[in-house]
Amino acid sequence: MREIIVEDKIFELFPGFKRGLVIVCDRQNQSSNQELEAMLENERLKQQAISFDHEFIKAWDEMHRRFGSNPNKFPPSIKSLLKRAHRGDKIPFINSAVCLFNFISLKYLIPCGGDDVQKIKGNFRLGIAHGDEKFMPLGGSEIEYPEPDEIIYYDDLTKDVMCRKWNWRNGDFSKILENSRQLVINLDGAEIVPVEHIIKARDELAELLVSKCQAKVELGLLDNNRRRLEIEL
Repeated sequence: MREIIVEDKIFELFPGFKRGLVIVCDRQNQSSNQELEAMLENERLKQQAISFDHEFIKAWDEMHRRFGSNPNKFPPSIKSLLKRAHRGDKIPFINSAVCLFNFISLKYLIPCGGDDVQKIKGNFRLGIAHGDEKFMPLGGSEIEYPEPDEIIYYDDLTKDVMCRKWNWRNGDFSKILENSRQLVINLDGAEIVPVEHIIKARDELAELLVSKCQAKVELGLLDNNRRRLEIEL
């Protein structure tokens, strides 16, 4: 039995944070799907009009500053997606699951990310870095180490980092591939984002995974009142 954990220190710093969870027990994945590609592209075009002054984007900028990160140099993932939209760049289609959570991320203006459960040996932990954890950036070739007190998402047995600076950059080892069948997908709400917004986004993502990927899913929510969730994958 393993757990998805948000450390107490996160809620000391950000008491209003909440994390929606879609736990995928099994699914079919595709390396190309014209219908999903079109969905994502249409959403990108819609969001070209969204300003970086939107309250949800500014909220993540402020939260990053509060733990010592520069959101302009190390932008939260939703800000990176919006930058692509503003530049007119298509968002690459990696596989159907990644496409769907990028679609939801843009639609609801929240950071989303996912990892292959079979690559994780310990618990999935969002917490504070000591600086000795290991991070191989997506597509990278050299190990990096997070800064002490940086917020990281990591495997607490191996100390391999799945995402640095909360939701800035994904690690390579746990990336979702076409043959990844068991996933944990996170949908993060900044303090000002209503929990109902996260639940609506989570539920829509789950429905899409079921209808488009024939996935079997379970749902969860972590917040100040519930800081860990057991999973049986």
